[in-house]
Amino acid sequence: MTTRQISVQRVSVVSSKRFEEVLGALDKAVGHPELRAFQKALAEAKDYSEVETIVQRAIAPSSFMEFARYDLGMVVRKDRGEKTPRSLRLIVGNPLIMKSMLEHVPDAGSYAPVTILVDERANGVHLTYDKMASLLAPYGSVEAMKVAEDLDAKVEALLTKAAT
Repeated sequence: MTTRQISVQRVSVVSSKRFEEVLGALDKAVGHPELRAFQKALAEAKDYSEVETIVQRAIAPSSFMEFARYDLGMVVRKDRGEKTPRSLRLIVGNPLIMKSMLEHVPDAGSYAPVTILVDERANGVHLTYDKMASLLAPYGSVEAMKVAEDLDAKVEALLTKAAT
């Protein structure tokens, strides 16, 4: 068994927009494929070129698609009532970007697709993301870091656009 110390850089963008507006902007910016059909199409692809085509159809102009969403605040609202601030975890990514990192750092699969946390706080709606480059830095792969830094820039642009 080995243990590796990883220092994480967390980006948080605060929006004065309503939660629904921020979430709506994110929903418009990422693709929403029917995941069973998407997975089936990937499994049946004859080669990587076909995989690329399938992924390109699933992603939005942001380069991302949604894999899952978890309404974390729902559990808290069950205890504290409907006026409790909302909190939603979105799992978004792009299988082609993930592949580019996995080729150089297999552990990148622990971090991709990425999590975006959207939650209400006293000072606004926070959009929070842990930078992939900070997660992969300890592995020392220049190639994976280039991909991770590009991914980080795309996610940060997505968050900024949704917040403003």
